Formats: sequence, structure tokens, C-alpha cells
Amino acid sequence: MRWWKVVGLAGLAGVAATGAVIARAERRRRAYTPDEIRQKLHDRVSEATSD
Repeated sequence: MRWWKVVGLAGLAGVAATGAVIARAERRRRAYTPDEIRQKLHDRVSEATSD
């Protein structure tokens, strides 16, 4: 194999891995209900202002 084929395959694998990571993070983010997100934000604000 030529070196440019190896580089191309490595790039393709990197793009696929990045897409998988982004998809997993998106599924995790969408699993929260709006009320859970609101409560987490309120908790963060209260922690930040109490310090």
C-alpha cells in the first residue's frame, strides 16, 4: 500500500470515531427532560453564588 492510502484510511477512521463520539454525546444530552436541565442550571447558579 502506498503511504497516502494509509493516511486516507486513518483519516476516515478518525472521522468515523468523531461522529460516534458526537452521536453518543447528543443522545446523552437529549435524554434529559427540560425540567431536569432547568434544575441542574439552578443548582449550578446556586453553587456559584454561594462561594
